[in-house]
Amino acid sequence: MAKYEKVPEQIKKEIEQLVKDLNYHCYRYYVLDAPVISDAEYDREYRRLEELEGKYDYVLPDSPTLRVGAPPLEKFEKVKHTEPMLSLDNAFSYDDVREFDKRIKRLL
Repeated sequence: MAKYEKVPEQIKKEIEQLVKDLNYHCYRYYVLDAPVISDAEYDREYRRLEELEGKYDYVLPDSPTLRVGAPPLEKFEKVKHTEPMLSLDNAFSYDDVREFDKRIKRLL
């Protein structure tokens, strides 16, 4: 039996749809600079895809989880900030926020 034959059809379809949707949203965000969903919604879908790919070892070749990044659009100008721009990155738990707080306090 081939490796992917063990993956339930419903799971394959969900992964395929997530890959299609996330690639569409990446294009809208990075190429068109016109997102149609929030960053939080994108992150939820991305985490779901990571979860399914990890659990079922079913990763499509065009999965956004295989992509490292994309070059910025030429129309975006670089901005020099007088102070470092600090962010929560992808803080999804209380521990993530606490770690961010520690990093900020070390800089003070």
